[in-house]
Amino acid sequence: MKEQDLDHREDMQAEDLEGVASQSNEDNQVQSLQDEALQKALQERDEYLLLAQKVQAEFENYRRRNQKIRAEAFDDGAIAFIRTVLPVCDDLERAIQAAEGESEESPLHTGVKLVYRKLMDALNKRGVEEIDRLGEKFDPYLEEAVAQGNPDEGEPGTVSAVIQKGYKLNDYVIRHAMVKVVAE
Repeated sequence: MKEQDLDHREDMQAEDLEGVASQSNEDNQVQSLQDEALQKALQERDEYLLLAQKVQAEFENYRRRNQKIRAEAFDDGAIAFIRTVLPVCDDLERAIQAAEGESEESPLHTGVKLVYRKLMDALNKRGVEEIDRLGEKFDPYLEEAVAQGNPDEGEPGTVSAVIQKGYKLNDYVIRHAMVKVVAE
């Protein structure tokens, strides 16, 4: 009987060991499946993160481009408006010059000077600058030579007279100055 008990115990231990081995094998399979699912989830997370970063970068680029286009459109509109106002400035200057010869200033002359000054102040506040290069070397990017001066009017290649004023907004030339240049 002792032998039978012993055999029975050995059989039970063997079955327990097989059960433990089977349980361990099942645990390993479950762990393997969990590891695969975790790796897949991590890979998807990285893909979604990369996609979100790309979308965010594209949106930032779109926003910058759109802001730049708006600023350029605003500047284009301002330049177009300034171009329409410049002939009025020229006419006011001519009116002031025509009245300069009178002995006493009339209220009309004073009023025209005041309007001209206010208009020029408004343009200056907007960033418009007069191109004033009298006596300086001719620059074809800022001026347009419309007449040729005599050598006794100054150094060769310099601006001897301004026929029509030029204006620029920042570095953009709105209207080139029409000038007389001393012949070389």
